[in-house]
Parts: sequence; structure tokens; C-alpha cells
Amino acid sequence: MVSVKPLLSLVVTSYTTERLEDIYELLDSIEVQRYPELEVVFVAERSEELRELVDAYARQRSMANTRVIFNDGPRGLSASRNLGMRATSGDIIAFVDDDVVLFPDWAEEMVEAYAGGDSTIGVTGPGFPRWTDESQSWLPEELYWIISCTGFTGWTGMREVRSAWGMNMSFRREAFDYCSFSENFGHTKGGQAALKAGPFDDAEFSINLRLRAGKAIVYAPDVRVWHKVYPYRLGFDFVRGQAYWQGYSKSLYRRTYPEDNDTQSLAREYDLLRRILLGLLPRTLVEIFRSPAIAWKKLSITTIVLIHVALGYAAASAPRVMGFTRRYFS
Repeated sequence: MVSVKPLLSLVVTSYTTERLEDIYELLDSIEVQRYPELEVVFVAERSEELRELVDAYARQRSMANTRVIFNDGPRGLSASRNLGMRATSGDIIAFVDDDVVLFPDWAEEMVEAYAGGDSTIGVTGPGFPRWTDESQSWLPEELYWIISCTGFTGWTGMREVRSAWGMNMSFRREAFDYCSFSENFGHTKGGQAALKAGPFDDAEFSINLRLRAGKAIVYAPDVRVWHKVYPYRLGFDFVRGQAYWQGYSKSLYRRTYPEDNDTQSLAREYDLLRRILLGLLPRTLVEIFRSPAIAWKKLSITTIVLIHVALGYAAASAPRVMGFTRRYFS
């Protein structure tokens, strides 16, 4: 008997022509995927010009499996993801950021990750930094979550995870019978915008889905993407916004989903904090004697991150702290 390969649908969203070169490179990486049963839905928001240009590029490259649609309804990443999801036909629905580049076997490995059975409802994979400025590659791996890359985990094998990463994730179609991306979430871009937005929609969706479906989301190390890192991502405003919002969201999720608040669910955060305090900081202090300029950058960004994660965590449950941080970020 010949097995039927499931259709994999890939949803990509974007809202500005400033990302055109990134989007074109992503489309090029989609075009060379080895897995044949693949469809793409690109959702443009705010910019009709973006929709037209991406549609023209897909036609020029004869990407017959690609549809370009426009979100003229509620704005935001979550709303666009939901719209894109509804336009798909696949058994598995994947989402990636508009500034990633897929490894050639990405689609093949994504589908293969579901071969273990119906107990897996979602899959997420690693993101490796693709530095646009190599001089910034000094950033310690323990802080890669700031740039939406996954080296901070230290994981090498397949494992269950609490939540998927929006830059590289997928779900079985049945997942959207349980819930959709909350349109109260998924707006933050770091910096000051973090205080005016909701938490990360991928994490909220993942936690909600696991609790409702009673099934697992797994990390698959071979489902790989490159994630571009632009200089602004290591700027002070962006870093403090990302750190603040990480702390804020962790506290918010603990209150929103108390049934998911066991020690194991936050094991990744506890392990990362331990590695920063007992590994990164002592290692960087030693490095001061060899490379003082780089060591100072590492110490500075680590201090900024720890302070703002703590501020965000406190603000999520303390209105007075929230009022202070709003004034501080304004």
C-alpha cells in the first residue's frame, strides 16, 4: 500500500514593504523544499503594495502553490495568523516569521516529527541566528531568546515543551477546533511597544491548546530555520522591552492558567536563570582580562535583561509597579 503524504500548509504574515527582501529570500527557501505536498498562504496587512509585490514575485517564480491574501479586518499578528489558517487546506498548518530562511529539508522534517502518533498536536523547531552584522555575534547563547533564536535552551534531542516558538512552529488542523490565536495578544515588537501590547500569542495559544486537547507539543531539532538578526535587536530600547515583556508574560500566564503552574512547566526558565547566574556571569568576569570591551557588553546586557525581566514579572501582578514602568518606558 502506498502511503499518502499529508499536505503541509505554511502561513506567513507581514505588514510592511521594508521586509520585502526578507520575504523574497524566505520564498526562495520555500521553493527549494524537498517535500512535495506543500502550500503557502501569505497574509499581507496594512499595505496593498506589499500584497501586490509579493503576489507578483510568486507568479514570476511560478510558485503555483502560493496564495497571497490581504487582511482588511482586525489588525495584528494573531488576527493575520487566524485569517491565514482559515485559508489553508493542509492536515498540518505551520507558521514562520517573515525574516526566517528555511533549511532545504524543513518541510520534510516538520511532517516527519508527527510520525510518532496522534498524541503530538504541535511541533516547534530551532532558530539559528543569521547575523546581518557579524560584530554583534558576541551575544551569549543564554540570551538568544532576545533575538528569537533558540541556542539558550541547550537542547539537542526531541522533547515535549510547554510552548511553541512563533518563528518556527506547526499544529495539526484539529488544534484550531480547540482554540485560535487570541487577538488580545501578539502585538509586541519590543521596546516601548511592549507596554502597549499583549504577550506573545504563540505561548498563550500553545498553553491553552495543550490544556484543552490534552496532547503534546514537541521540540524537533531537525526542523531548522535561520532567523535574521538586525542591529536594532541589540539596541537598549529593544532589549529592555523584550526582557520586560518576557517577565510580564511569565507572571500573566501563571495567573491565567493556574492549572499549568507546576515546577516542571517552568523548568526551562529555572534552568536558564541558573546558567546565567552560575555560568554566564562568572565566565564573563574572567573574560574581562582577555577581552574587556566584549566582556563589558555581555555584563551590561545581562544586567539590563535581569532587571527588566524582574520589573515585568512584578508589574504583571502589582498595579503600582506597572504604573512606574509605564512612566519609565514613556
